[in-house]
Amino acid sequence: MTTPPQDKIATWSRRDFTITLSSALSTTPFFPMAIGNLGMSESTSEPQPTVAQVIDLILASIPGAPFQATVDTLKAGQEDQQVTGIVTTTFATVAVIEKTAELGANFIIVHEPTFYNHLDETDWLAQNEVYQYKSDLLKQHRIAVWRFHDYWHSHRPDGVQMGVLTALDWKQYFNQNVPYRIILPATSLQDIVKHVKEKLGIPSVRVIGEPSQKCQRIALLPGAAGGRRQMAVLQQEKPDLLICGELNEWETSEYIRDARQMGQPLALIILGHAVSEEPGMEWLVSWLQPKIPEVRITHIPAQNPFTWM
Repeated sequence: MTTPPQDKIATWSRRDFTITLSSALSTTPFFPMAIGNLGMSESTSEPQPTVAQVIDLILASIPGAPFQATVDTLKAGQEDQQVTGIVTTTFATVAVIEKTAELGANFIIVHEPTFYNHLDETDWLAQNEVYQYKSDLLKQHRIAVWRFHDYWHSHRPDGVQMGVLTALDWKQYFNQNVPYRIILPATSLQDIVKHVKEKLGIPSVRVIGEPSQKCQRIALLPGAAGGRRQMAVLQQEKPDLLICGELNEWETSEYIRDARQMGQPLALIILGHAVSEEPGMEWLVSWLQPKIPEVRITHIPAQNPFTWM
């Protein structure tokens, strides 16, 4: 989800903390990770950091952090608990929580809400058995959950965008000044669909457009950028194709349908929200692991919740 913070978003007041190992960590070499592999480090005698220390270390690389208003708050667990292992994912589903416990990890860094709404408000769920089960599961295994959404999108380059570009083998085609602009060699819509399905492991996508249509100028907006932003990009960039995570079906898809009726050769591929941003949380492993080599970091994909019948 790429919805910007709102005025009512709760703020997170972090403890004052100095990362004493920052100078040593800055010299740690970078270890590239192939998409689909698990990131992990060999166990060392280094003391395990706390949740707060890991968060502070991450925020040291985010321009303007900490933000006054953000959804990136601790959703479960305690800041002072020592980290036995980290899991990255898009959604902290019950299945992901169970796999995290099996790994002996106790800190999930998640991109999207844990409790079914953007702000992770839980008052309205107090008597809900699904919420209670999930909350109790986290407490039972003493797992901390921290959302990494606003900050990851604010990283330069955008962490989610870089993960998707890496997974698609499109890094050489994107514009660093306009990260959502992709200029490909002219390729048919049908071949692009085949490529993204194969590279992202998606069994099917929703499409508007003629399969034989040649596409060269691409607007890539994973997640849920929102209809107004999607349409503003379409107006500004005049792409041949928009690739997005999700949209409201009364907004961007209707805009594209009308544009095509006018004669504009504008196509659309809808990937699905979770699968469109998952590569960004996988890319986080290779970004974060060198900074804390004493902690094993594993990516567990949340998977697409939908099947097609």
